[in-house]
Amino acid sequence: MPAYRFEAARASGAVEKGVVDADSPRHARSILRERGLTPLEVATLQEATASAGRAIGGRMRVAELALSTRQLAALLSARLPLERALGAVIDQAERSLVRERFAAVRSDVVSGQSFAQALAKYPRDFPDVYRALVSAGEQSGDLARVMNRLADYVESRTALSQRIMMAFTYPAIVTVVAIGVIVALLTYVVPQVVGVFAQTKQKLPFLTVALITVSDFLRTWGWWLLGLIVAAIIGFRLALRSPTVKLAVHERMLTMPLFGRLIRGMNTARFASTLAILGNSGVPLIRALEAGAQTLSNVALRANVADSIARVREGSALSRALGAGKQFPPMMIHMIASGEATGDLPQMLDRTAETLSQETERRAMMLTSLLEPMLILVMGVVVLLIVLAVLLPIIEINQLVR
Repeated sequence: MPAYRFEAARASGAVEKGVVDADSPRHARSILRERGLTPLEVATLQEATASAGRAIGGRMRVAELALSTRQLAALLSARLPLERALGAVIDQAERSLVRERFAAVRSDVVSGQSFAQALAKYPRDFPDVYRALVSAGEQSGDLARVMNRLADYVESRTALSQRIMMAFTYPAIVTVVAIGVIVALLTYVVPQVVGVFAQTKQKLPFLTVALITVSDFLRTWGWWLLGLIVAAIIGFRLALRSPTVKLAVHERMLTMPLFGRLIRGMNTARFASTLAILGNSGVPLIRALEAGAQTLSNVALRANVADSIARVREGSALSRALGAGKQFPPMMIHMIASGEATGDLPQMLDRTAETLSQETERRAMMLTSLLEPMLILVMGVVVLLIVLAVLLPIIEINQLVR
C-alpha cells in the first residue's frame, strides 16, 4: 500500500502534517475525512523527490539513523516481516521527517522493490556503506544479523568524532570568551581610562602608548578588519571548490603538526572499520573499497583509495595498493598485509580500527589537556599587560605628587 504525505486542517483551524497509507489519493483523502480532518494537500512520496536530491524536509540525523537501524534489527531478529518492521519504525519515530522517509521506503518495498533499492533513492540519509550492507544481508538471507551489525557500525562510526569534538569544545569556548573580553577591554574600557592621561600632558610609558595605538586601531579599523577576515574565509571556501586546490590543502592538513595526526587517525579508523564490517558481511573487496572511500572526509586519502582500487583491479594486493600512496599509517598497512597472509583480513581491519580509534582519542585528550592551560595563560598575560598599561601612568602620577 503506497504512502501519501498530507496536510490537513482540523476543525479548530490548526494544520496537521503527516503520512497516511492508502490505495490512492482519493482513498487517502477519505481516510483523513474519517479522522475529522479536511485535506488540504495529498501527495505520494515519489522517487523523483529523492532522485532530484531534495530530502523531504531536510536530512536525517545520525542519531535518528542509528536508533531506527537498531529498532529494525530488533524487530527483524524477532522474525517480523520487513514491511511490519518498517511500519513499527514509522510509528515510533518522533520527527515527521523520519516517518516520511521510512514511509516512502516501506511504500517502495511493498511495491516489489528490494530494501536496498528503496534506500538507494535517499543517498543523503542512507550512505553507500549502509546500502551495501543491506544489499549483502538481503542476498545472504540473513538481513536481521546484518542489521544488528549495521546498527553497531552506525553507532560507533561517529562515536570517535563526537568524543573529539567534545574534547575541543571547552578550549573553543575559552578562546571565544577570551577574544571577546580582550576586544571589549581594548575598544570600550581602555579608551575611557587612558583618556584621563591625555589631559595630564605627561610622557606615557611605552606599554601604555602601544595599548592606546592598538585600541585606536581596533576602534577605527575593527569592522574593516572583521570584514577582511570574513572575506578571506569566504574566498578560501570558494577556492576549495577547485579540486586541485582542495587536494593540495588536504594534503597539507595531513602534514600539520599535532592536528595532522588527528585528521589522519580519525579518517583511517573510520575507513578500516568500514572495510571490516563490509568484509565480514561478504561484500566484494572492490565494492567495499568504493564504499569505504565515501567515509573519508580528506580528499588526499580518498584519492589514495581511488588509486588503490585501480591497482587491486589489476591484481595487486590491498596492502601494496594502499601503501603505494604513502598516505595511510604504516601500522595499518602492516596489519592489512598480515590479514592477507593469514586469510583473516576483516578481523585484522577491525583490530586496526580499534587501535587507531584509541590512539586518536588519546592524542586528542593529550592535546586538549595542553591547550586548556595554554589558552588560560595567554589570556592572563594579555589581560595583565592591559592592566599594567593602565596602572603604570597612575603610579607615575602618584610619584610626582609625592
